[in-house]
Order: sequence, then C-alpha cells, then structure tokens
Amino acid sequence: MKEYTTESIRNVALVSHSSAGKTMLAEAFLHFTGGSTRLGRIEDGTTVSDFEEEEIRRGISLSTGVIPVEYKNCKINLLDTPGYTDFVGEVISALRVADGALVLVDAVAGAEVGTEIAWNYCDQFSLPRFVVINKMNRENANFRKAVDSVQSLVEKRLIPVQLPWGERADFKGVIDLLSLKAYAGDGKTAQEIPAAFADEVEAARMELIEAAAEGEDALLEKYLEGIELSAEEIQRGLREVVHSGSYVPVFVAAGSAQIGLASLLDAMVELLPSPAASQATVAQGKDGEETLKCLDSEPLAAFVWKTTADPFVGKITYFRVYSGMISSDSRVWNQNKSAEERLGTLHLLRGKEQIGIKIVHAGDIGTVSKMNVTVTGDTMCDRGHPLTLPIAAYPHALYQVAVSPKSQADSAKISPTLTRLCEEDMTLTWHQEPATNQTILQGMGDQHIDVAIRKAEAKFQTGLNTEEPRVPFMETITKGGQATYRHKKQTGGSGQFGEVSMRVEPLEGEDYAFSNDVFGGAISASYMPAIEKGIKSVMKEGAVAGYPMKSIKVSVYDGKEHPVDSKPVAFEIAGREAFKLAVKDAGPVLLEPIMDVRITVPEANMGDVMGDLNTRRARISGMDSEKGRSVVTAQVPLAEMLRYTTDLRSITGGRGVFNMEFSHYEVVPAHISAEVIASRQKELQAQKEE
Repeated sequence: MKEYTTESIRNVALVSHSSAGKTMLAEAFLHFTGGSTRLGRIEDGTTVSDFEEEEIRRGISLSTGVIPVEYKNCKINLLDTPGYTDFVGEVISALRVADGALVLVDAVAGAEVGTEIAWNYCDQFSLPRFVVINKMNRENANFRKAVDSVQSLVEKRLIPVQLPWGERADFKGVIDLLSLKAYAGDGKTAQEIPAAFADEVEAARMELIEAAAEGEDALLEKYLEGIELSAEEIQRGLREVVHSGSYVPVFVAAGSAQIGLASLLDAMVELLPSPAASQATVAQGKDGEETLKCLDSEPLAAFVWKTTADPFVGKITYFRVYSGMISSDSRVWNQNKSAEERLGTLHLLRGKEQIGIKIVHAGDIGTVSKMNVTVTGDTMCDRGHPLTLPIAAYPHALYQVAVSPKSQADSAKISPTLTRLCEEDMTLTWHQEPATNQTILQGMGDQHIDVAIRKAEAKFQTGLNTEEPRVPFMETITKGGQATYRHKKQTGGSGQFGEVSMRVEPLEGEDYAFSNDVFGGAISASYMPAIEKGIKSVMKEGAVAGYPMKSIKVSVYDGKEHPVDSKPVAFEIAGREAFKLAVKDAGPVLLEPIMDVRITVPEANMGDVMGDLNTRRARISGMDSEKGRSVVTAQVPLAEMLRYTTDLRSITGGRGVFNMEFSHYEVVPAHISAEVIASRQKELQAQKEE
C-alpha cells in the first residue's frame, strides 16, 4: 500500500444497530476497490473485518475492524464497529478517532435502538455524518419510510443526495441528484435518468440545492436571486453544511449485492473532512491547553484508542496520529505513564493482515506490536514536548458476575488475565469484593461478559467459572448489650485463663471504636491488643450470618487474669466469645447496600418501568423529563438490581438506560433477613464440610 499524506486520508466509522450491514458494506468497498480478490460472506466466516473465532461463531462483530480502502488517490480508513449494545465501548473508541461517520439503516427495519445510540454518540463527538439506507434489495425495503423513521428520531435535517433506482428485487442502482445521472450496479458507469423518475428527481434536487446554498453566503445570494448553481458550487455548499453538521445527506446502497458503491465512495472523498479539515483537537501541554495542527511538521501527539492481544504476535496497539508523524524503529514518550517506549515495525491493519510501513503521517491510523507499558487511552508524544490527549467518557458498566478459577493452575493467572481484558476494553472492570470475598467482573451485559470469559480461555489460557455475585450484606447492632466470658483450659503443663466483660453499643459515623475502661488493674493493659484482635476477627467474619460487622463501639470494663495461666491467646479467645455474646444481647440486624438509581426511558415505557420498580422495593425520589424522555430517580436495594441491565432492556426494547451508585446501608426487612441468614448458614456449613 502506498503512502498517503494528511489531505488524502479519510477516517470514517461505520455505525448502526446490529445487522444493518456494516461489515458487508466494508467488505464490498474493499472488493470494489481491488483490495480483495473475492467478496467474503458473514455466513461463511470469510469477511476481512470479522476474523476472530468468536465473531465467526456468532456471526456478529464484537470489536472494531480497521479496513483501509484505496480510492481515487485517497485512503479511506473504514472503522467497522459492532452494532450490539453490549459492545458500545468499541463504538465510542472508534468515533473518538474518526473524522466522519456513516450511520447505516436497514431499509426494512428503519431506525432502531442502536441507530439512536450511535447517532447520540456521533453528536457527542460532533462528527459530520451520512445516513446510508442499506439493504435496498431486501423484500419489503422502503426508502421513504426508512428516511422518515430516522428523521423522527433526530433533530438534524436529513437531505437525500441519492434516490433508489427501484426497490426490493427491482433495486438496480442509484439516481445521483448532484450529477443528475443514474448508476446501475456498483456505479462505475453513468446513464441517463429513466423518465419515470423525472418528477421525483426534480423535487428532491430543489431541496438539495436549497440546503447546499445555505453552506455559503455567496451561494445563498445567488440562489435567492434565481441564478442557477453549478454542480461544483452545489458540491462546495453541500460540503460546508455537512462539515458544520446543519444537514445530513442520505445515500442508498445494497452492500451485499455491491450496488451503489462508487457514488458513496466519491461522496466520502468529496464531502467528509480530511484530518486536516476536521475539528481542532485540544491537548493538555506543559503550560496548559494546546490546539494541535494536523501536520507532519508539528510536535508528535498520537492517541492509543484500542489494544488487542494476539496469541502469535503479542499485544497489538492501535493508535491515531493527531499531529506530527511516527516512524518505525523510533522512540516515543508515553506521557500518561512517564515512560519511554521503543517502537518496532509499524503496520497498517486490514482486518488481521498486517501491512508493514515506515511512517504513519499526521491524521492516519496505524498499529505497533509488543509495547511494554502503553495501554488504551495513553498519549504518545515527544519527550521534549509532553502532550496528553483527552480520553472519551465511557458508560459505567453495571452488569456483574462473580468469577472463579476452573482449576488450581488458573487461580494464579486470574488477576493478570482480568487486568489484560480490562486494558483491552474500557467498559470492562474488575475488583475484589471484601464483604463476600468474591472476584467481581463488570461489563455492559451478559453477551459482553460471555465474550470476555471466552477470550480469557482462548487468548490467555485461563479457565473461568461465573456465577451471580452475592450481595455484600453487613451486620450491626441496634441497642446496647453486654456479656462476660471466661476462658479456662487446664491440661498437662501450663493452662490458659482469661475473663473479659464488655459492653457494645451502636456507633454513628465510624465502623468501629474500642476503649479500655478497666479500673484497678483487673486486666493488664498488655492483654488489650489480644482482646481487640479477638473482637476484630469476629467483626470480619460476622456474628449472625457470617457477614462483616460495622458501626459498633466496644468497651472492655472488667475481667480477671491469672498470674501464671493468663496469656494473650487466652484473652483473644475470651474477647472473641464475649463479643459474640454481647452482640446477641444487642439486637443484631442485617444491613444491605442501597443504591441511588437514575433511569432514563422513552415516555411510552414509563408505566411499565414504574410498575417493575415497585416490585423491587424501590423508593421513588423524583420524576422528570429530559429531551422527550422520562427520567426516574429512586433508591433501590442492590439485591434487587443485580440483573436490572437485562430486565430494563426487555421492558423498553433496549431504549432504556440507567446508572447507579452506592448510597448507604439500611436494615434488611425481617422476612428477607431470615431467608438470607438461612441460606448463608447453609453455605457456610457446606464450606466447612468441604
């Protein structure tokens, strides 16, 4: 592949709802431009961008594939993103480094949930975009209906630049309103527009010219004076309105049938911005913010937007250069890690094929293998000119599973494997939950977690079992209590003796407080650490149901010791048992975590969501509306929210979103508490028997 400079590069993300045809459209572009010798098929697992075993097995994209396409002395880096909601992190990463987007819409299904999500993220990154009504050759395809379904979702005005030449089985090609020509099949040769379309073309072209005229004041004046605009002027005006985002052009295609490709590629080259013409990128420099110029001659700033592990090559780091350029076998500075990295050979990726290159110019996307410390979100720059590029905001993952190693050999690998998985995917996180002693993996949904677990096995040879996480309950007391316990053990040789009297009471604001209130030296101060050790061991293990304890004040007020037999171990045991007895006397209760939840749903689903929340012991604290959607704020016990990601999707057809964060602990209602204690004791019993 030849070298392309900044002006000749286009970085375009393909985004949509699942199954709108992104992968096949990228495949068709590659085949049409001579990048592949045959057209791959998803059913056969032969597409260039879906090359991972898991993608072939499921028949869907799970990660963003990079497909560089060469066309008319330009290189278009197509970023084929997953459409399934669980993998939205990949979409965000791709849009973060793209300069434009194609929003694909299935001509039969019209705009769907994923279309809305993708559109909102394009808005977040202020990206110029096209709408492509794809699969026009399908039975029941309807161009007008599909366009209207998108327009009803979005505020920006859609403007058709092409009309379909026939629909369904009769879909022959596209009618281009800019050149006023019809293009059959892939669109290499122009023909006159069939007479049957004359009126429709005339009306649509007037709309297009009007939109294009708004791009430049001079063109608008000309248009208002009734002077006809030339094809070049219309294109120039249209480019301006696309770049500014005031209009979104609509195109038609059938990727799998290779129809409408040439004019869509022409439009990407002509109407979407090159990295140099794209919106300015701001980086954090030594002396505050710096606006970067996308030029080879500027200081280096390259953003790492994706990392993957390849069993044969090792770690592959994907980066986009925002200013300056990167050469093979050079050194760069990782500003986030304050470390120097040595780069080997740079590559362009086409699916899994690595094409070695010497230089990655400003604005281009490249990869490099075997970097030591660099991970997704890091910035590579010159050591003498440190820069940090901003990281995109990713949604907070709320679907949790508890993971455990399948074998003894896996237990040593579990931590590094989970860390590597989370480095690759910004929407995956893991942590150790001390209250339940479980390893928790968080993702966007069950499919997301399933893919991560399979990846751990296939790429890192770590077998993992999953189960629903236990709720991190706590125990506390509701009133004061006291107890005395004497530990006495006489065997051959020296015995053990220790007697401890203690009071316990609820404590506000702190987890634990201990005071030595013994007068007259009934117990030596030297035994107090042993008594406290005994108390802490019970607080860790729990006195009621085996959950950690909190908010307890302990006062040791009396006791006895023996001049010969008393030892620290005796007072540790006495302290432990006295504490257990005192807690039983102090109205012990179980506490559960309560979450602050904010749910955003379409107004039509509001009733169902409220009804569902009532079954989850929720306390609704507010209802509001935001951009035509309803927002509910509530406090809900975590025990009722463990699988809410999946439930909310099914209630709202995937259009509802929520976030939640920990608020406080609260007493568990008695009837639920009894069930929890009984099941926990069974569990602990089973563990002992093992």
